Amino acid sequence: MTGISDINIEQSWKEHLQPLLEEAYMHELRKKVRVLYQDSTKHIYPQPQHLFNAFDTCPFTDVRVVILGQDPYHGAGQAHGLCFSVPEGKSMPPSLQNIFKEIQSDIGTAVPAHGDLTRWAKQGVFLLNAILTVEAGKPASHHGIGWEEFTDDVITLLSGSREHVVFMLWGNYAKQKQGLIDGDKHCILTAAHPSPFSAENGFFGCKHFSKANEYLKQHNKGSVDW
Repeated sequence: MTGISDINIEQSWKEHLQPLLEEAYMHELRKKVRVLYQDSTKHIYPQPQHLFNAFDTCPFTDVRVVILGQDPYHGAGQAHGLCFSVPEGKSMPPSLQNIFKEIQSDIGTAVPAHGDLTRWAKQGVFLLNAILTVEAGKPASHHGIGWEEFTDDVITLLSGSREHVVFMLWGNYAKQKQGLIDGDKHCILTAAHPSPFSAENGFFGCKHFSKANEYLKQHNKGSVDW
């Protein structure tokens, strides 16, 4: 992770992120992340090749919806660079189960057999974690190393450069990002986090998925097959 040239990142993102990646904080962040991955005493998730998976699978020019998570799953084999998503074959975490329950209640789509959200990403759903790495078994362990500054800049970039994007902000952490988004240009949907600890307090019944599709259709952006 020495520079943008050695990251296999989708071309439209590469073009828009180039100035950010030359910022001093990003040079420091790259050094920190490289050391973390090289430390044989630690297991860091996701695997390096999946670090920018959210960007690779959802080009900048295709982004229609942004769902913001906090940091990757910290269990073995769960994180693959898309927030809330797990690879096919991995058991579905409780928050993701609740997301699918809300989708089923909201628009009638059956709960799928696996939790890989790649098909959403390929439809323009940008599944961004605010923190892109985590140490095994230690949630939020990479809070404060520099990822938040980068992803805040990414959100600001999307808000300023695009129009009529739906931002789904679930839970207090995500809601804090609302100030980065131009509410006159975009649709901002907020709710409780889908975690079992909070889903009953406003995530269930939020109808974000039908609301997102309604907004996208109003602005001639089609709809997402949730």
